[in-house]
Formats: sequence, C-alpha cells, structure tokens
Amino acid sequence: MIELKSPAEIERMHVTGQFIAEVLDELSSVAAVGVNLLDLELHARRMLEERGAESCYWDYSPSFGRGPFRNVICLSVNDAVLHGLPKSYVLQDSDLLSMDIAVSIDGWVADSAVSIVVGTAREEDLRLIRATEEALAAAIEVAQVGNKLGDISAAIGEVSTRYGYTPNLEFGGHGLGRTMHEAPHVSNNGRRGHGMKLKPGLTIAIEPWLAATTDQIIFDEDGWTLRSADGSRTAHSEHSVAITENGPLVLTRRKSELAKQTPGERAASER
Repeated sequence: MIELKSPAEIERMHVTGQFIAEVLDELSSVAAVGVNLLDLELHARRMLEERGAESCYWDYSPSFGRGPFRNVICLSVNDAVLHGLPKSYVLQDSDLLSMDIAVSIDGWVADSAVSIVVGTAREEDLRLIRATEEALAAAIEVAQVGNKLGDISAAIGEVSTRYGYTPNLEFGGHGLGRTMHEAPHVSNNGRRGHGMKLKPGLTIAIEPWLAATTDQIIFDEDGWTLRSADGSRTAHSEHSVAITENGPLVLTRRKSELAKQTPGERAASER
C-alpha cells in the first residue's frame, strides 16, 4: 500500500532530510587520506545521538543481508557500491567512497547517499560520479504530478546509457515515510509513460548507482557489501523527494550542492 503524505508530514520528513544532508556534508569534509572508515561511522553515531535521531540501519535484517546490520551508515569503497559494512580500513589516495544513510526523527524517515573521491581524483571516477548525479537530477526533474513512475526510471536509464554505463535493476529506489522502505519500487531504468501516476504526497528515494564496466554485482564475504562483479569502480547518488503540486521537493538537499548551483537553480531547489 502506498501512503500519500500531507504537507505537514512532508515538512516533518524535510526536517529529517536536512539533518541527513548535514551529516553527509560533515562526513564528506572529514573523509581524507589516512582516515579509518570506523572513525566515519563513530562520527555519524555521535551526530545522530546529539540530534536524537534513530538509525534505520541499526538492526536492519532484510532477507538478502547477513543481519542484523549493526552500524548507522553504509560506507562503500571503490568496487563496493551498496550496503558497505563499515570496517577497519584506512582511506587511501584516490579511493572512491560512497556514503549512504537513512535515519528517523520523531517517526519520519529520510534517506540519502553521496559519492566522493578522497585525495587525488581520477577523471574516470569523477565521470562515473557525475553520471549518477546527472541521472538523479534528470529523475528529480520529471518527478512531477501527472507523470508516471516509469518517467523517473527512464530518465535515470537514459542518462546512464548516454554515459556508456548499464544500470543494474536488482536494487533501486523506493518509497519511504514512516519506515525506510515502502512502496513503490523505483527502478533505475524503465519506460516513459508506464507505471503508476505520480500524485501529490508521494515520497520516494531516488538512487541511481552505477559500476564502470558491468551491471552485475556480487556479495562480499561480510554478507552485506555489494561489489561490482568485475572489480570496476562504482558510484551512488541518492535523494529523498516529495511529489508536490508545486513540483518535486528535494528533502535531503545538501548545502554543498546549493553552493554549486546558479541562483535560479538554487531557488528551485529551495522551493
């Protein structure tokens, strides 16, 4: 069942989303060559504790994982892209780090992810990250009342294909609100004009993720971390978005993103 949210409920999700944005901006500034992933995990835990936020990942036990997950953030490095189990690993120069976090504040959830390069950036890694970011932006742009869910999925697939990447369809976006995963599933490829009609109050996490040279994934030995099947680099971008009469509202927009936008783009983002 899909639960449409009221404007007041969306605003409560927006509060959660803005906190998540702060966490990801903070961790992005802290992540550097020589920093241990476990230090990033502890930093995130402290921020959640100080805010009174609850992790949606702690004790998370889906059918595909070797649960329960006992961390508050997913940290995935290089060929790892999803559900990265934080472990003792010291970040090296040119590592590609993806950070994914979902929390609940006062019963309302938001979910977001960002990929960054630590130290010296390789152009091919920046291109891969840029593809996920542009796919996400294209998907958000068509997240309009009256459009179809397939329009969002198609937008992601079209950008990915234009860059020469092939999306994996096993894991994608999802509805969210009172819990981290709700209906509907939001595929990272699809057909325009197909699927459910987008209505005001629908809240979804849109999350394009890509591997450089494959669309296949494998499980790491830890039972959680998903890696590209051929060991190629990966990237992941995600925002929580509300469908409103005034257009898509990005609930998890980061200040670091706003700083890169033109005044017109910034006004639309802050709508």
